[in-house]
Amino acid sequence: MTSALKKILVTGSNGLLGQKIIYKLRQRKDVQAIATSKGENRLLVKDGYIYESLDITSEKEVEAVFSKHRPDVVINTAAMTNVDACEDKKEECYKLNTESVEIMVAAMEKIIPGSQFIHLSTDFIFDGKKGPYTEEDIPNPLSYYGISKFESETVVTESKLNWAIARTIIVYGIVDNMSRSNIVLWAKDALSKGQKINVVDDQFRSPTLAEDLADGCIAIADKRANGIFNLSGPDPMSILDLVYKVADFWKLDKSVINPIKSDTLNQPAKRPPRTGFIIEKAKKELNYAPHSFEAGLRILDEQLKTGKV
Repeated sequence: MTSALKKILVTGSNGLLGQKIIYKLRQRKDVQAIATSKGENRLLVKDGYIYESLDITSEKEVEAVFSKHRPDVVINTAAMTNVDACEDKKEECYKLNTESVEIMVAAMEKIIPGSQFIHLSTDFIFDGKKGPYTEEDIPNPLSYYGISKFESETVVTESKLNWAIARTIIVYGIVDNMSRSNIVLWAKDALSKGQKINVVDDQFRSPTLAEDLADGCIAIADKRANGIFNLSGPDPMSILDLVYKVADFWKLDKSVINPIKSDTLNQPAKRPPRTGFIIEKAKKELNYAPHSFEAGLRILDEQLKTGKV
């Protein structure tokens, strides 16, 4: 019977992570997946889930969609993630990253109080002075993007809902009708064309395969887990090393890669120099088992060759 199905609503379903979650959930017999994003559905496969256009900054729309579907779980992957754009458009960033979470939390508390809210967050809530970080470390964001995400975390932790926060780092992968690139595809594309690229050598991250992050979010929903979970790739590296690894994997010319320091870029937003996560909690409580960066590149390569995401 349909009523026995667990309903999982995903915001930002047109994005990289959102698409991966929907594609995984639509294959399950025990779940009714509800994909939501602003505007039209960009997924090529249209069956096996419900799609609703949803502006998460609209209280009226959020309440209408939550009342209609009454999801058991909401996974919030929607956000403004362009760090420099957030610095330049603070109002828009606050609306999308913080205010929308207040709207969704309030709607869920009112309409579906027993439900679970899984919220995506970022390593950019930290200042990058220590890294790698545990779930207990104290945030100290350097950018407005980081501030907006930390404030949204506070909204979630102070809510009356059954909540979880999934923090992640540099997500890479490929999806249908991709509107934004990510560092791996950008590097591969530029190097394939022999373009000279400047790459910072003084920032350290742990790149995360989108499929791994999707599995982690779904595991939180399946186990109805609470609290904060670090869900990133297992391999910390400099951005320069990351790009070198991309070049090596696809046998591209590394001589066009020009190492530079972050401060020469004059970017509007400050970046934390060194993040990375300790992911033991997720491994233990969620059976989270992320691929190595090289294994992730093999998966991506296979998807690029077959056209299957």
